[in-house]
Amino acid sequence: MKKTFLIMAITTAGISFGQNKIQYPETKKGETVDVYFDTKVSDPYRWLEDDKSAETGAWVKAENEVTYGYLDKIPFRDELKKRMEKLWNYEKISAPYTEGKFTYYSKNNGLQNQSVVYRKGTDGKEEVFLDPNTFSKDGTTSLGGLDFSKDGSKAAYAISEGGSDWRKVIIIDALSKKVLEDTLVDVKFSGVSWHGNEGFYYSSYEKPKGSELSAKTDEHKLYFHKLGTSQKEDKVIFGADQKRRYVGGSVTEDDRFLVITAANSTYGNELYIKDLTVANSPIVTIVDNFNSSNSIIENEGTKLFIETDLNAPNSRVVSVDVKNPKPENWKDFIKETQNILSPSTGGGYFFANYTKDAVSFVQQYDYSGKLVREIKLPAVGTAGGFGGKKHDKTLYYSFTNYTTPGTIYSLEPKSGKSEVYQKPKVDFKSDDYESKQVFYTSKDGTKIPMIITYKKGLKLDGKNPTILYAYGGFNISLTPSFSIANAVWLENGGVYAVANLRGGGEYGKKWHDAGTKLQKQNVFDDFIAAGEYLIAQKYTSSDFLAIRGGSNGGLLVGATMTQRPDLMKVALPAVGVMDMLRYHTFTAGAGWAYDYGTSQDNKEMFEYLKGYSPVQNVKKGVQYPATMVTTGDHDDRVVPAHSFKFAAELQDKQTGDNPVLIRIDVKAGHGAGKSVAATIQENVDIQAFTLYNMGFKALPKK
Repeated sequence: MKKTFLIMAITTAGISFGQNKIQYPETKKGETVDVYFDTKVSDPYRWLEDDKSAETGAWVKAENEVTYGYLDKIPFRDELKKRMEKLWNYEKISAPYTEGKFTYYSKNNGLQNQSVVYRKGTDGKEEVFLDPNTFSKDGTTSLGGLDFSKDGSKAAYAISEGGSDWRKVIIIDALSKKVLEDTLVDVKFSGVSWHGNEGFYYSSYEKPKGSELSAKTDEHKLYFHKLGTSQKEDKVIFGADQKRRYVGGSVTEDDRFLVITAANSTYGNELYIKDLTVANSPIVTIVDNFNSSNSIIENEGTKLFIETDLNAPNSRVVSVDVKNPKPENWKDFIKETQNILSPSTGGGYFFANYTKDAVSFVQQYDYSGKLVREIKLPAVGTAGGFGGKKHDKTLYYSFTNYTTPGTIYSLEPKSGKSEVYQKPKVDFKSDDYESKQVFYTSKDGTKIPMIITYKKGLKLDGKNPTILYAYGGFNISLTPSFSIANAVWLENGGVYAVANLRGGGEYGKKWHDAGTKLQKQNVFDDFIAAGEYLIAQKYTSSDFLAIRGGSNGGLLVGATMTQRPDLMKVALPAVGVMDMLRYHTFTAGAGWAYDYGTSQDNKEMFEYLKGYSPVQNVKKGVQYPATMVTTGDHDDRVVPAHSFKFAAELQDKQTGDNPVLIRIDVKAGHGAGKSVAATIQENVDIQAFTLYNMGFKALPKK
């Protein structure tokens, strides 16, 4: 692909629209032109990709001033915030786990920006172990991980500053909580996995040249850090000779094996193993290609248990001896079924967590592969957890759905006894609401599931404010879960609908593949058909429909609103992948090519991407829905330039009175670790903007 850069004369445009009188910031236009397979593509807002420039910073500040000036004038915004804060203000406790002589758990008293890690010793006395609220004054530094040495005497915890995926790792004596040595820096897309008490494995990239928030990172390496040595002495275990975009390493519970996974995309991985009980043992290859997804979930001596979708699109668990671990020697342990499998282990058992039509059911197996029982769940919804150490006598799992706050249950795996461990006290009347699963027909005749949640007695008159949410990518399944923000929406008479589009993982690999590369349009068609169904059934109408999605879901919203701007009244794309011609040039974006393909692959792929890429498909003379783009200035996964360029195109070309705003969180990233205060304010602003642009001058009557 040949590229030409022609940054020449600059034009500016201040815009005001109709009765709203919004004066948007002047956004200059450069004359950058790229050439793809003899096709010229202009990119006038290329300069917004430079997140380090003062010019981009000034633009961000100016756009936020316009956005918050608009939001400040919404009459019910403060009332909405008060209710959101009140509903959010309840104690949240995680499931406990044991490390050494202590039991650890996280707790948030309600509105703390970050949850606090507590522990109890044998005397039952509670003490604070780590308080991330002390990491920074404004709550923008968060805890990114906490891992203990095998005997629980030492710990390594990761912190994220401003929401970045780059981490620092701090090593402490777990008993005294004193820092043991210098902080590790520049760790990314990595856990920490201890080998005994001598050190741990972690992964990272070389720090890129240019901006650490946007420059390409594509050579991941696995390191071992030995306690008492400097980071510069850390040995590369994997990745020095074989270039891979994603490398991970984990030590088995018995400390015997190092398991290594390596991948170049978000689907499909190689699998390796190394015997840690033998000095200088070789790294042994189990899977040598990227055609399937594979992970070792357990071992019993030399017997390995591997979760895989090789020859099993819905996944299965196989067993094999480490002496001959190649796929030809694999034997079924938990066979593939018609439902999607996500297995875990704990308490001396395997738990097969199945997804059927986007909801959970769970079966328990012993180490011989015998079915012990099905775990009785409290209702239809999503169950998660069931993991732990082999010797644990009690395990924990969570259960939730769209109307039930997440509740933690304890489980005695030997007897099967299960009971409530922690049920949150939320000021929300769950019994007043209901969820209904429907199956609607997409453009090509495919049946798509969707769960619609609303207050009982809802009138199907087409006038209900409705948020339609979806994702549709990367083999990710959207299963029912409770959200305080969605509860507030429901209280205000809103309908919340979640569609399980192709591209996701709800029906396995075939469902995923049906929404990738040259079939990506299926995902947008599925989403459009969901909106049309809600309108046809009179849950809502185009005047009261909002579409929402984040990351890959932000792309979904951007593509849908540019293809069918008449379908919805409001569009809410969050941290979206909006420039499909250039996404692979930023940070780890090239790893998304399994789902998207890239503009460099071939002419057909380039033209397909150009045909739906949101940035390249905003057209003059079109009335787009009221739009609020949301992103974070420290998002180094989907860089904010995607959202910046999309908002600039919309502001320049919008016809009519519908506002086009971009709300840019400062010192915030892709979403993980965001403070409670920032999360509440973002959700308040999204709902206030949505209702206001549907014509509401006050909150709807409950």
